[in-house]
Amino acid sequence: MNMLLRLLVLAVKSGLGRGVDPLGPCTTNFRVAPTDLDLLGHMNNGVYFSIFDLGRIDLMLRSGLLRALRSHGWHAVVTNETGSFRRPLKPFRAFAVRTRVLGWDEQHLYLEHRVTSGGEPTTTAVIQLRFLSKRGEKIAPERVAGLLSSGAERPELPEWVSRWSEASYEHRSRTV
Repeated sequence: MNMLLRLLVLAVKSGLGRGVDPLGPCTTNFRVAPTDLDLLGHMNNGVYFSIFDLGRIDLMLRSGLLRALRSHGWHAVVTNETGSFRRPLKPFRAFAVRTRVLGWDEQHLYLEHRVTSGGEPTTTAVIQLRFLSKRGEKIAPERVAGLLSSGAERPELPEWVSRWSEASYEHRSRTV
């Protein structure tokens, strides 16, 4: 319920806020709610990834990408994610999520989410997305990029992200 309320507030704010480039950055502000806490009294690590979902939605809404995806019957699904936690977020603490596209390869788009609070970094995550049609057809990120009106150049994907993706794929293919 907490995330649904946040999603509604985000949708309203996105409609009223300034547009952003589809590649980002897009900054989304939040505050730690009591329902976000774990037994140690700080934001639960799983909640971060739900917040990152909202950061991606904000980027897609404010850039117009969500509307373009829907017009083609496409949607994005998370296929892999990794995060690093540096500092805890305590109850009622304000924080910002800065979302940007790191780049893409033939199959996936990669986003970075950086959380800061009081000007200090707390958490960083990289999310791997795949685009699919309603029928489950895989949509290459290049086709999605073709929907963007920004004319932005394709960012060069950091080498470590490529290695992480390849290693994850190799691991999944051995264990499935």
